[in-house]
Parts: sequence; structure tokens; C-alpha cells
Amino acid sequence: MDPGSTAGVRLRLRNTGDVVDEYRFVPVGDVAPYVTVEPPTIRLYPGTTGTVQLTFAPPRTPDATAGPNRYAVQIIPTEHPEATTVPEGNLTITPFTEMRAELVPHTVKGRFRGRPKLAIDNFGNTTLTASVTGNDNGDQLSYEVHPANVQIEPGRAAFVKATLRPRQLIWFGHKQQRPYRLAVRRSGSTPLDVDGTYVQRGFLPRWLATLLTLLISLALVFVALWFTKSAKVTSLATAQIQQPVVATLPSPPAPPSATPSPTPTTPPVTQSPTPAGAQGGGGGGAPAKPKPKRKIPDTAATAVTALDKAIPGRHVCYRAYVADIGWQHSVCDGATSGTENQSRPIEAIDVAVSGSASTSANVFIGGNVGWPAAWKTAPEKTDMTIGNPGSGQQVEQLVMSLSDGVLCGNGYVETSEWQQKQCDTPGGARHWVSLGTTGQSLRLEAFELTMDR
Repeated sequence: MDPGSTAGVRLRLRNTGDVVDEYRFVPVGDVAPYVTVEPPTIRLYPGTTGTVQLTFAPPRTPDATAGPNRYAVQIIPTEHPEATTVPEGNLTITPFTEMRAELVPHTVKGRFRGRPKLAIDNFGNTTLTASVTGNDNGDQLSYEVHPANVQIEPGRAAFVKATLRPRQLIWFGHKQQRPYRLAVRRSGSTPLDVDGTYVQRGFLPRWLATLLTLLISLALVFVALWFTKSAKVTSLATAQIQQPVVATLPSPPAPPSATPSPTPTTPPVTQSPTPAGAQGGGGGGAPAKPKPKRKIPDTAATAVTALDKAIPGRHVCYRAYVADIGWQHSVCDGATSGTENQSRPIEAIDVAVSGSASTSANVFIGGNVGWPAAWKTAPEKTDMTIGNPGSGQQVEQLVMSLSDGVLCGNGYVETSEWQQKQCDTPGGARHWVSLGTTGQSLRLEAFELTMDR
């Protein structure tokens, strides 16, 4: 029967004793609260038969467990209680699904992000399995949902955390309302959409923008006055320095009785300009510009070379090209590369090793691409890039082996999370490490690699 409806069966009872007796009926079992007996007692003469009606009315709630449910009715004679009997039956309740979702809070505010929570209640009588995604009409927000998939028992609730990030910042101006939607999806049913509002505030308040404008204006006026006053002082100093150079002394008066004789004229002393290079005892010309420092590339080979120099031995360094992020920083010896619970596939992998003569690897690419034609091989402390960065093609499986040494690894796969750690057996039947899946359209989102020392 369906929850929320009613069904009934008849229970027939015969008095096989030799005295008049009264019988009382008590439902027992898990479904006893949903069973009523009418009439609750009957009185029978010896050799006579009576009938009571059992009515089942399970509510449409999670308490009405789906599937077969055993029930029984305890029949207690008044005259002979030791002769109590308990006939049993089976009630099968059909499953039903009902869920509700609500944003807490409905409106979130922030400058850089908003963090609402989605409460999902399972009001059905079966386990609910669903996924949560986000979208908005104007493509103005990016979404991060954790966890992206939930499994809720009947009568239980689960909370899903969401992070909303605006794609563009508002530096000045009024706050803006950006509607968004979180959808709860179940297989074979219409998604349940829950709408909310994200209020994006400006990075700087209006009063602060006005204050900054005023301060900048005052600073410009101060600088203008400073340079004007400095120019006048420089002009006066130059005039005082040039005055002794152009001034001439008066000639002494000739004696009255003496015959005037020509006064020798002394040519003016011309000061030759001092070469710029003569000051300070150095050569002329502008100082040479320092050469820019060479930028060290952030690759797996650079990382493993530096690590082997500091700690000689076997090491493996690697980095992942993640969709919408690009190349990540290189990590080494068991650290995690990629992302978890962000639905971002890996498109390419850069790896390098030390302590092994060479390494070989290949990747299985989704979207009907499959395995590339040949494996890639690289000597130690050399970058080996596999996959197609920036192509949008997701990596589903990484296979890697060493010429010598033991390699171990683990992979984080979409929907199944971390796999079990595995190691190769050099010289044995399995001389490689395989992370991820093949042909299942499940993206590899993160991975870890280690080598024996």
C-alpha cells in the first residue's frame, strides 16, 4: 500500500473452548501505531465464530519505512489468558520521495565572496541521493559547492556549503544585487531550484572615495607650490655666484707729473668647463644599469634539481595544468597536485625525477581521444609534459613507470574521491603505477607521487 492511504484485512476468530469468553485484540510490531482493530474486543459462545477488521493507515512520513514490514495481533482471552495467541502478517509499504531545500540565509552580502548554506531535508521513506549545482542568468558569479553530492537518510537533513565569487569587482559606487540559483538534481526527476540573492558591495565606500579625492587634490597643490618656491631660490643663488666673475676693479689714477704710459691689459682668465667625468675622480658617462636577474622557471625539473641538491637521493616532483587555473606550482614527494571537490579536470601533467636513469608516462584523455600514439620518456632531472594544456580535454588516467626504483601514487577521481595507494614492482608483472580510470568519463582531479629512498 502507499503511505497516506488506508487498507484493511479481516481477522476471523473461533471459540473452541467450552465456556463463554471475551477476547481482547492488541496490535504489535513496528507498524502497530498505524493499525486499529474494530471492535477492540468481542465475546463468543463456545463453538461460535467472530470477525474483527484491521485497518492500516501509515502516514506519508519518513517513519513509514518502505518495503516489507511484519505485523501481528495479540489475542488475549479473558477467562484463559495463558491461551494467548499471536497471528502474524506482512505489510509492504511502497517507497516515495519528497525533499525540500532552503537557503540559509536567503540573502548574503560581501565584497569578494558570499557563503550561503543550502539545507536539504529528506521527507521521503527512502535514501535520497542528489547533486547540487549553481548558475545565474548573467554569468556574473562563479560557484564552489561542497560537497557536490549528498546522500540523505529518510527523516534526515544535510547542509551544503556554497561559495559565490563575483567575476568583476565594484571599486566605487552603490552595492548591486545579483540573483543566483542552486539546483538539487536527482536521477530521473525534475531538478529542485532554490533562488537566492547575493548583494555585492563596493570595494571602497563612497565617503572614502571622496576623502581620497580631496587628499590627492591637496597633495597636487602642495607639490605645485613646493616646486614654484624651489625655482625662485635657485635663480637668486645663481645671480650671487655670477656677480664676482663679471665685476671689474677701477684702475688707479695716473700721477700728475708723470707721463702717462700705456697700461698693460691682462686678458681675462677663462675658466674651462670641468668635464663631468672629472668629478669624484671617475670616468664620464651615466652609470651603467644593473642587469635584470634571470627568472627561474617554476617547472618540475627545476624543483627536483633543487631538492636533489639539498637532499641527495630519489625524488619525484610534479605539477598539474588545471582547467580555469593553469599551471600550478610544483610539489614533490607525496604532496597533492590538482584540486579536490571543485569539479576542475586536469588537462596536462609535468613530472621530473632524480635518482632514476629515466621515466616513462602516458595519459588517457576523455572525449573520444583515448591513449596517444606512444609513451613519453625523459632522463632524470628533465621535464616531461603529457596531455594537452589549455585544450579543454580532461585527463582520466595517468600511467607512469621508472627505469629503476619503486614508484607509488594515489589519485582523486570524480565522484569516487581518493583511490587506494598503489606501488609498482620493478622486474615483476606490474612495473607501472596507474592512477584514475579508463573509458568511464570520470576526470582525474588530483594526484600524489612518491619514490623509495
